[in-house]
Amino acid sequence: MAGSDDDDDYMNMVFEEAPKQETALQRRMRIEREGRERGRIKSKAERDAEAEAAREAGLAKELDSSNKGFKMMAKFGFKKGDTLGKSENARKVPIHLDIKEDKGGIGLDSEKKRKFREHMEKAEQEAKRSKVEEGDYRDRVRQEREEKKAEKEFYNAQRTVERLHEQSLEHGKFTEQDVSKGHSPKSAMSVPLKEVNVVWRGLIRHRLEKQRNQKQQRDLKDSLTARLPTLTDDEEDEDDKLALGREAEVQLLDPEDEEDSELEEFDALSFSDRLEKIVLYLRETYHYCFWCKHQYVDATLDGCPGITEEDHD
Repeated sequence: MAGSDDDDDYMNMVFEEAPKQETALQRRMRIEREGRERGRIKSKAERDAEAEAAREAGLAKELDSSNKGFKMMAKFGFKKGDTLGKSENARKVPIHLDIKEDKGGIGLDSEKKRKFREHMEKAEQEAKRSKVEEGDYRDRVRQEREEKKAEKEFYNAQRTVERLHEQSLEHGKFTEQDVSKGHSPKSAMSVPLKEVNVVWRGLIRHRLEKQRNQKQQRDLKDSLTARLPTLTDDEEDEDDKLALGREAEVQLLDPEDEEDSELEEFDALSFSDRLEKIVLYLRETYHYCFWCKHQYVDATLDGCPGITEEDHD
């Protein structure tokens, strides 16, 4: 047992290293380094930092009994931990010093803070405005996309009205009640323009204007081309005139129809509103649902889910 204790003591022994002695070379290098440090001229920033550190250390240190100022105050009854002055609510610590190192006026810092605060408020308002404008831009793009889609659907609905109108003429489905409502029992190209319902009057007007322009171009071309006199036959029909190179009679736009306040008022509406009106016209006149693409038997339109496109989703 004794041998094991000796082994433990041997294992726990600590051998102190002998202090290393500084060589002559190390001593010379140390002296040179310290000399360079003492001889180096400190920069203004370093001097200011040291002065501020010394000032903060002095202000943070409490006065002790060895301080001359403390001894003078103690003679007047001051005790450690008391406040300065007669009031019990007076300061117990020195006033913090804020050294002014620039040449600006006393209120310059307040002015800078005010400008900085205004700049931050303006930047915040700009950020909010940009978010609002971004939202407005998205809404505007969405509305433009919906309006463009409504424009396409409106022109399709006008052609649908024309097709149903021609079918009604072929099958003789117009009644006296339809005529009293303003539904012409004749072809839209053969009646005065204002007798056509305003919801699809623009389609016929555009077609008549196109025909008038084409005729004017042909007349101008014919006037510049010399032609031999030819005999005309009153009994010739449109096919005979076309075969002989003569033009068939074309229904042109009546000058009285040039000014159409009702059509102008209708065209002033948005395409969404115009589409809504022509969809109702199709339902009331032809019992046709533009969204179902189906013509029903009667005005009840039994089986149609609704008037709007959303009802058919």
